Amino acid sequence: MPRAQCTASLRQRLNGSVKGIKRMRIAMVGAGGVGGYFGGLLAAAGADVTFVARGAHLAALRRDGLSIESPVRPIAGLEVQATDDPSTVGIVDQVVIAVKLWDLEAAAEAARPMIGPDTAIVSFQNGVDAADRLAAIYGAGPVLGGVCHIGASIGRPGVIAHVGKMAKLTVGELDGRPSVRLQRFADACTAAGIEFHASGNVHRAIWEKFVFLSAFSGITALARSPIGPLRAVPGARAALYAAMAEGVAVARAHGGDLPPDHADKVITFIDGLAPAMKSSMLHDLERGARLELPWLSGAVVRLGAEKGVPTPTHSLVSALLTPYADGPLTA
Repeated sequence: MPRAQCTASLRQRLNGSVKGIKRMRIAMVGAGGVGGYFGGLLAAAGADVTFVARGAHLAALRRDGLSIESPVRPIAGLEVQATDDPSTVGIVDQVVIAVKLWDLEAAAEAARPMIGPDTAIVSFQNGVDAADRLAAIYGAGPVLGGVCHIGASIGRPGVIAHVGKMAKLTVGELDGRPSVRLQRFADACTAAGIEFHASGNVHRAIWEKFVFLSAFSGITALARSPIGPLRAVPGARAALYAAMAEGVAVARAHGGDLPPDHADKVITFIDGLAPAMKSSMLHDLERGARLELPWLSGAVVRLGAEKGVPTPTHSLVSALLTPYADGPLTA
């Protein structure tokens, strides 16, 4: 099937009517597992999406289009708009920051030409401080809080590999109030078939994700294993639970609105993940890339120390992965 025909077919299948979202302009700053997957679904459904990417991935997007290998939402050769120069894009309605945490400030500054007086900015990055860091650059006004749950990565240039069925976005105004811009983004995502939750307490959602991901990423990366084998071994499962319990204690000490037994809910969630699912940190470790360790297990240790909360499991994870934090271990 020709690519243009494939694109039209996907748009019809994903969203029988794209009325109301074509005029929404969205910039995905980062086209990896998060930006590529969700941006791809939005673009296929008719939203005006531009991907800000670089290197071989950008070249493949321009040459071959965007493909998503997924058990639930596959896409093949979708024509997309992609650039490495945000100044050519113009003002957009919604900027999505979907790069690694160490690139947040650089990405936010690069996005400046796309941001007008009515543009909303949301980060789907890991950790607990992305919204605060964006607010330090642009003020709190344009910033939305965001959380993403997905197991996805760049399988090869131009191709996003999605593992399992989990793919969910949670977004909210930092003050918890409903807004027109939040509803508009929700409508665009819903029309694209994306599971979207408009949250009245996005700060809690951010802490919930942090508790899960800091443990999931740290333990899977340390063990060099997907989640299936780990949760089946009593000792590894106990380490996962201990890491989550430490995260809950840290969150509560810092005002996170989590119940004391929240780790029980998270371990149940982990039991429902696809056995082959790996954390993005494990993917980065396997390809010799920089790790988000300082913003995950490292952050649990640092935030725990600030409030006198013991974090022995995350301290061990952080200590043993630190030699790899900036890339491959060298002699």
